Amino acid sequence: MHLADAFIQSDLQCIQKLTDHSFDNHAFSVSFILDEEAGRDGGVRPQVPRGASKMRTGSWQQEFGQPGAMGGPQGPRHRQQELPLRILVPTQFVGAIIGKEGLTIKNITKQTQSKVDIHRKENTGANEKSITIHSSKEGCSQACRMILEIMEKEANDTKIVEEVPLKILALNSFVGRLIGKEGRNLKKIEQDTGTKIIISSLQDLTIYNQERTITVRGGVEECCNAEVEIMKKLREAHENDVALLNQTNMPGINMSTLGIFSGLSALPPASGLRGPLSASANYSPLLRSQGCLCVFQTAEQEVVYLFVPTPAVGALIGKKGQHIRELAHYAGASIKIAAPDNPDDPDRMVIITGPPEAQFKAQGRIYGKLKEENFFTAKEEAKLEAHIKVPFTAAGRVIGKGGKTVNELQNLTSAEVIVPRDQTADENDEVFVKIIGHFFASQSAQRKIREIVQQVKQQERKYQQMVPTPSEPSN
Repeated sequence: MHLADAFIQSDLQCIQKLTDHSFDNHAFSVSFILDEEAGRDGGVRPQVPRGASKMRTGSWQQEFGQPGAMGGPQGPRHRQQELPLRILVPTQFVGAIIGKEGLTIKNITKQTQSKVDIHRKENTGANEKSITIHSSKEGCSQACRMILEIMEKEANDTKIVEEVPLKILALNSFVGRLIGKEGRNLKKIEQDTGTKIIISSLQDLTIYNQERTITVRGGVEECCNAEVEIMKKLREAHENDVALLNQTNMPGINMSTLGIFSGLSALPPASGLRGPLSASANYSPLLRSQGCLCVFQTAEQEVVYLFVPTPAVGALIGKKGQHIRELAHYAGASIKIAAPDNPDDPDRMVIITGPPEAQFKAQGRIYGKLKEENFFTAKEEAKLEAHIKVPFTAAGRVIGKGGKTVNELQNLTSAEVIVPRDQTADENDEVFVKIIGHFFASQSAQRKIREIVQQVKQQERKYQQMVPTPSEPSN
């Protein structure tokens, strides 16, 4: 067997074994991740066999495969991935949307040059099913219009419901920017399109489901006009977050594979309670393309002391401690909120213990929660202060000669880095380094400082190995 064929066969076996495997009452749905380099410079691009999409049980998948239409063989190789349109539809209309032998959904995908995933087997018994549409802005809007028209006709013919509103799913981290300061953006969309728009409560969110439902009421034409304006705002938020992510360089972290929390990752979450966000064909498996699931270079336990506004503590803890428990489980970290030294302290210290990946997840969700709860305005960057401990012998290296290293750190990461000079080392011979900045700036600075510490430790170990040990005295 050819080596490439062996890889493909192995990959498909892995997918078959993992698909529908359950964990914490959630079924895995395994697909392929696009390998931009495959097929180039002698690389291998595995071909998805005919009918392979059927292995993704739980969704009806239809794609119009015109070359170049979706950045395929003739399309742009490095085009930024479009934010898909995610909508909810009543379960009783799914059959009509698919059509007899799939003819209706095939027609939609052909006319709109889009890929449509109907997650009909997710959440058995639910009143609504999610649909994910991958296409250009125009393609998504056209597909949405066709689906709305089908549902309206079905509703009129069957008299099951009086109206069928448009329900758009959006990551919570984008919703604040959609609403705008004092709700101005949303009010303007309502006025311009003649619709009524309601957004689901924050209380409906969990650590595992970060999507909110945007319900648009009005006629088909009005709802379609509102969809264009809503998705325009959501795409702007997505593009801004991707741009910020791409500017960030963190040693030890493969950012392209970290779909670990909403809004701060270039990729939307791979799955949710409402169904998976699937990928396109001509994809290579994540496990092999990345070598392993671990995206951090070390699993060493780290402790970070993150300071949050005192009024935000209740939101972080949640009702009866539910939010902080979910956060700790999700991140794989220990999270404790320290008692205040003084009741009037403006900030409280959150102690996070865990490996780098857990730190990234936990700190990211804390930043996101504070933004969601409006402790920072829509246009204001969430900046927090974090403290990490470093060996006293490494503090000088972090500062550098004449402050050169710390200045370079600040310029490179956009975080403020402070090593107080009047510190006394603790019982472990460690001192604090203060880091102030937005999430990615803080994470980048933390990783680079940890890197300096590791270099110092390696040099110390090397020196100790070189120093000869005193010989044992002879008897």
